[in-house]
Amino acid sequence: MKETTLVIMAAGIGSRFGGGIKQLEPVGPGGEIIMDYSIYDALQAGFDKIVFIIRKDLEKDFREIIGNRIEKLARVEYAFQELDDLPEGFEKPADRKKPWGTGQAVLSIKGLVDGPFLVINADDYYGKEGFRKIHDYMVNEMKEDSQVYDLCMGGFMLVNTLSENGGVTRGVCRVTEDGYLKAVTETYEIQREGQGLKARDEQGNPVSLDQSCHVSMNMWGFPVTFLDELEKGFPEFLSEIKEGDIKSEYLLPKIVDRLVEEGKARVRVLETPDKWFGVTYKEDKQAVVDSIRALIARGAYPEKLS
Repeated sequence: MKETTLVIMAAGIGSRFGGGIKQLEPVGPGGEIIMDYSIYDALQAGFDKIVFIIRKDLEKDFREIIGNRIEKLARVEYAFQELDDLPEGFEKPADRKKPWGTGQAVLSIKGLVDGPFLVINADDYYGKEGFRKIHDYMVNEMKEDSQVYDLCMGGFMLVNTLSENGGVTRGVCRVTEDGYLKAVTETYEIQREGQGLKARDEQGNPVSLDQSCHVSMNMWGFPVTFLDELEKGFPEFLSEIKEGDIKSEYLLPKIVDRLVEEGKARVRVLETPDKWFGVTYKEDKQAVVDSIRALIARGAYPEKLS
């Protein structure tokens, strides 16, 4: 059977969370953080190994708060996303503060995985179904030697992924009738307005959205060969950045969208009815704590995970 790896992107700065390290905020009754629940669900679904993508300056706190504990449950490795980890011939702009995006983050695991892997955000709760469906797809259906990359993603309903405390960014998807991704478009500041939604595109223009449309929550299933594509594309991305631009990011949804458009990838959208929650904003924390409590009361999780 193929070895499957859960890759957790936890290198984010958490600027909208008031300066704290939002990925490490306790939300469970035993001091659990959101990652604990994702890891619990992933291990139950059959994943074999965990890779944490973090920043070097977070390593000590990260190991103390979660890493050392998870090492008792599964094989764990660490990858590091750093601003100056760039291909030969490129240098970090002096004014750049943020890492280069989710594409660079995932590229940092090259050499640490040798089979299919699932990528998730550290500060998002995804529910159980996505982990089960993606693991089953990876093990039973995913082709690693195909001329076209065989990918999959957790397909959430937009209405299940909103914050009550501000706008969120989502990869809004168009999906074929037989369940494959046609396009994914990064859409910004999505929030409720009256009975509907308001949002904007990358240029700041208003966007009309259907609450029942599918969105990507950075829950992507990739074959290991996809890392070669990320490695090839990163210098191409860097070479196209305009002088003075210190914010552009190498983002998984944009990379996948381009590959789909070029016919180089097929993405199976594995629909999940689960409700997302997370700590995008500091005010979100209490809602997350309450949601975890409700899941425990329904029997989805034990009172303490470990």
